Amino acid sequence: MTEPPRVLLADDQTLVRTGFRLILGADGIDVVTEATNGAEAVEAARRTLPDVVLMDVRMPEMDGLEATRRILAGAPDAPRVIILTTFDLDRYVYAALSAGASGFLLKDVTPEQLTAAVRTVRTGDALLAPAITRRLVRRFTRQGGDTTALHRDLASLTPRELEVLGLLARGLSNSELAARLHLAETTVKTHVARILAKLGPRDRVQAVIVAYETGLVSAGEREGAEPTAD
Repeated sequence: MTEPPRVLLADDQTLVRTGFRLILGADGIDVVTEATNGAEAVEAARRTLPDVVLMDVRMPEMDGLEATRRILAGAPDAPRVIILTTFDLDRYVYAALSAGASGFLLKDVTPEQLTAAVRTVRTGDALLAPAITRRLVRRFTRQGGDTTALHRDLASLTPRELEVLGLLARGLSNSELAARLHLAETTVKTHVARILAKLGPRDRVQAVIVAYETGLVSAGEREGAEPTAD
C-alpha cells in the first residue's frame, strides 16, 4: 500500500467537510468525493471505490450507521469506515462497530490524529484504544441489538488462537500479547491474521465482538483473568 489512501468524506456540514478535506490534503491524502447524507455516501462509495470512508453519524435522509451497513454489506473488498460524531456516546460507538466500522473519532480530533486514523484503518488495523473496546463490548454485547453477520464457529481455531482471541477481547495490544505469551510480536500478528481469516471479521475489534458474543469471554471477567475456552 504505497499509494496514499483515497477517502470519501460524508458529513452534512460544509465547514466540517472543508476543514477535513484541507487537513487530509495537506498530508497527501486524497478526498476523492464528498457526500451530504447517508444515501449519497452509499452511492458515492459504490461509484468511486474509496479506501476509507469518514462517516458522520447524524445526517439527513439516511444516518451514518445505516449507510455504513449498506456500504459494507456483502462486499469483501469494501472500504474501511471511520465513524465521526460530536457525541462521545457509547451506544453510537457500539452500533457503529456492530455495523462493521473499523473506528470511531470525535470531530474535535487534532489534524495529526485524523490523518493517522485514516492511514491506520487503511492498513487493516482497528481504531479504538483497547480499554475503550473492552468497555464498549462488555456493556453492549448480548443486549439484543443488531450485530454484524460473522462466522461464529470457534471450532476452526487452534488452542493457541483461542488463547490469543481471549486476550484480544481483554484489550491487550500485540506487544502485550507477545509479553504475556512469551512470543515474538511478529508471531502474534500471524496468529491475529489467522483468526481474522478463519472467523471472517474485518479487523480485531470485530474479532473482539465475536469473542464476547460466542461466550469465549464473559462480560464479568477481569482483565487479568486467564482465557477460558472449552
